[in-house]
Formats: sequence, C-alpha cells, structure tokens
Amino acid sequence: MANRPTIKDIAREAGVGPATVDRVLNGRGTVREETVRKVAMAAHKVGYHASALFDRRLDSSVPQMTFGIVLHKGKQEFYQNFAAEIEQAVSERSDIRGRAVIRFSSAQTPEAFLDEIHAIAPKVDALASSAVNHQNITQEVQRLKERGIPTFALLNDFAQGVRENYLGLNNMQVGRLAGWMASTAARANGKFGVFVGGNRWHGHELRETGFRSFVRDSAPNFTVLDSLVNLETRQLTYEATLELLVRHPDLRGLYVAGGGMEGAIAALRETVRPHDVALVVNELTEDSRAALADGYVTMVISTPLRQLCVELVEMMVNAVKNGGAAVPGQAFLQPQLYLPESI
Repeated sequence: MANRPTIKDIAREAGVGPATVDRVLNGRGTVREETVRKVAMAAHKVGYHASALFDRRLDSSVPQMTFGIVLHKGKQEFYQNFAAEIEQAVSERSDIRGRAVIRFSSAQTPEAFLDEIHAIAPKVDALASSAVNHQNITQEVQRLKERGIPTFALLNDFAQGVRENYLGLNNMQVGRLAGWMASTAARANGKFGVFVGGNRWHGHELRETGFRSFVRDSAPNFTVLDSLVNLETRQLTYEATLELLVRHPDLRGLYVAGGGMEGAIAALRETVRPHDVALVVNELTEDSRAALADGYVTMVISTPLRQLCVELVEMMVNAVKNGGAAVPGQAFLQPQLYLPESI
C-alpha cells in the first residue's frame, strides 16, 4: 500500500499542482479542457486506482457534437473512402466527443438529397453534403441556418451566399488542368469529348468551362465537341464513348468531369491502343490506377480527401462553438495529380 499512487504523483506527472488535480477529481471550479485531459492521462500513466473518475470528469467537460454528412454514389470506391476519412477525422478530435452520421442519397436529384438531409437534420449540430445545386436545396440550407445548423458544401458548391463554406477543388482550375493535359498528350490535332454528370452539378459546369477556356486560348487546333451528360454512370459513359469513337475518327482526347470514368476506360480498352486517345479523369481508384499503368488514362486529378476531411471537421467544430461566419467562404484545396510514372 505504501507505493500506491497519490494525487501528488498525478500532479507531478501532469505538470500541475495537487489543488488542480483535486478540482478535476471532485468537479470543483472551472478547469480548462486541456488541463482535464492532461490530468486524466497522468492518472492512467501512474496507475491511480480511481482513474475512471477522471475519465468521467473528462467526458463531462468535453462538448458532444454530432455531424451529419450526406453524400451520393455510396457504392463507388471514392465515396466509400470519403466516408471513412470523415469518420477518422472526427474520431481523432480530442477536444470534442464527436460522432459522424453519414448517409448516401439514393439518386442525384434535389428530392433525394433533401430526403436524407431531412432525416438527419434534427439530430446534428452541423451538416455537410455533396448535394446538387437547386433552389429547393438552397431554401433548406436557409432553414437550417435559421435553426443554428451550419451547412457546408463538399466538392460541388450549392446554396452560394447561404451555406457556411465550400470545401473542395477549384473546379475551374481543374478543368484547365484537364485541357492542358489532353492537348499536350494528344498525338495529332482533332477533337475532344467532355462528359458531365448533369446540369445541376455546379462543379462539373465549372470544370467544363475551364476545359473549353484552355483549349480555346492555348490549343486552338483542337475542337471541343458538345458535352455529354452521363449521370455519373459507367454504362452511359461506356456507350457514349463507343459512339464518339465511331462518329469522330479524329477523336484525340476525353475528359470525364465527374463520375463514370470506368465506362470510358472500358470502351477505350476495347477499341483503341494505349495512348491513342488522351483520357483525363478525376479521383484515383483501383480502376483509374490500373488504366494509368496500362496507358489508357493519361492523368488523374484527385481530391486530397484526408486534408479535406480534417479541415471540414475543424470548420464544423468552430462553427458550432463560435457561430457561423459573417460571410460565406470558399476553401480550395490543391489537387493531387497522378501520371503513369507517379503511381
């Protein structure tokens, strides 16, 4: 019993006075959250017999927050990775007891996104989504704002002027990068095709605009065909790519601005040799990595998911603790570029 750890031992290990340890143990007065965590860790380290009491004190001092996330395409590798990174970023926060509630929209319509938002909004302190841009989404974000629930746009900007912040890539820059790569890699002058997910994806429209802008300004020997809507699906992209190759023998490049790249890759594998058609896609997955290695994808422009999720959770915590920002903002992340020699 003589060697049993005491409050003085905890204080020495934590670098605080015994009186501070006593206040934490008995819940007297106000002690900073950081100090409570230090004392609780020290109690475990020295083997204090009642260390669970410090844990309970820690739990009561750390605010509990629930974050709602509504994504789409839940079966796609990219969005599965996205969800996992969000959960990891929340679990790593020691200043909150955080929980992520993640749901996937069943379709890429405003109604489908709103169904998921309505389902989780009453249970969360802040919300983030990859929703489409639509007036009904904007109205819902305004209602959430009035209820004190800040909303963040992910990857695709929506509810501009109402949502708290946009986090993702600078989509105009992404489109210009794709235009530069396609025109640089093309082996002869000719035509480019562009796929967008749909007319409500603001990010896709910006990527398409950036692509066309670069080609018009810096590669005038190429013609950009009318953009095709693929609903971010593999099958539509596959069929449309095959048709493009038949109708335009001088097709030199393709840019898939959103999802569905697997269809373009499959079509090129069936009909042309590696490097014959420059293909630029977004997000590094097993399919795009393999196509890079085989010469059917020229470049992958990827979102740094880890960084995005850490910054998202930081912004959500700050918004919940301190209130929303006076002016809605944008946080652009630097894209990760992958070429065949870099994978």
